[in-house]
Amino acid sequence: MSQLSSRHLLGIKDITSDDIQLIFETADNFKEVLNRPIKKVPSLRDITIANIFFENSTRTKLSFELAEKRLSADVVNFSSSNSSVKKGETLIDTVNNILSMKVDMVVMRHSSPGAPHFLSRNIKANIVNAGDGTHEHPTQALLDAFSIREKLGDVAGKKVAIIGDILHSRVALSNIFCLQKLGAEVMVCGPVTLLPKHIDSLGVIVEHDVQCALAWCDVANILRIQLERQQIKYFPSLREYSLYYGVNKKMLDTLDKEIVIMHPGPINRGVELNSDVADSEHSIILHQVENGVAIRMAVLYLLAGVR
Repeated sequence: MSQLSSRHLLGIKDITSDDIQLIFETADNFKEVLNRPIKKVPSLRDITIANIFFENSTRTKLSFELAEKRLSADVVNFSSSNSSVKKGETLIDTVNNILSMKVDMVVMRHSSPGAPHFLSRNIKANIVNAGDGTHEHPTQALLDAFSIREKLGDVAGKKVAIIGDILHSRVALSNIFCLQKLGAEVMVCGPVTLLPKHIDSLGVIVEHDVQCALAWCDVANILRIQLERQQIKYFPSLREYSLYYGVNKKMLDTLDKEIVIMHPGPINRGVELNSDVADSEHSIILHQVENGVAIRMAVLYLLAGVR
């Protein structure tokens, strides 16, 4: 198989395990390119890509932009904060105006779940979901699984604990789908108030004790508290959350094995993760950032092949 089964990347739920393996194999090649003195290839020289971000982003936006430029694509950046969206323009009008400038692909982040799916049904360009509300963030899940594969040799058979604010996290849902498709066991861990009601229906183990989760897993993917998405108080204070759910070096030292620590960023240091863990030899957080460019290059390159 040398082509993706879909012309969009809307979510991990919509792609196959073969698609994921193809993305990983392609990312392996691009990782090699990124380590060369000349880090550019002419693969997407005739393609124009619009990055349309309706929500703030640092890592994802920079990572996509770098991936596009490494592939020699023409890049258009759009930010809703200084656009006609402020004047009441609809999503479909905004995108159609951009597409009328002959854009081939759209990378979109939006606060509404399903926004990229809506777009894919109404416009001709390839759509890449860079995060839609609390729904999915497919490229983050791909780079997380790719980083586990790189560190541990394979994802199949590994035990991965996702710890933190599962309720408001699009990363958690995409990771669950991706890890399960690749044959990993998944546990979610957090306060009852920060776990979705029917999370166990996704076939994950549910745990409320962080120390138990760390003792069970090979990999701990720690999520931040998403205060910007919380309309009500889900726990008494950040200090109390940190006390019961924060991961520190002392906790790792009590384990009888070495585990891998991951975090999609941005880290709230001293809340969900202490600096002595984030900067330790257990952590592959910076490898995740590096792998993000290779994974996004692979996704864009492969989608260009099914245009």
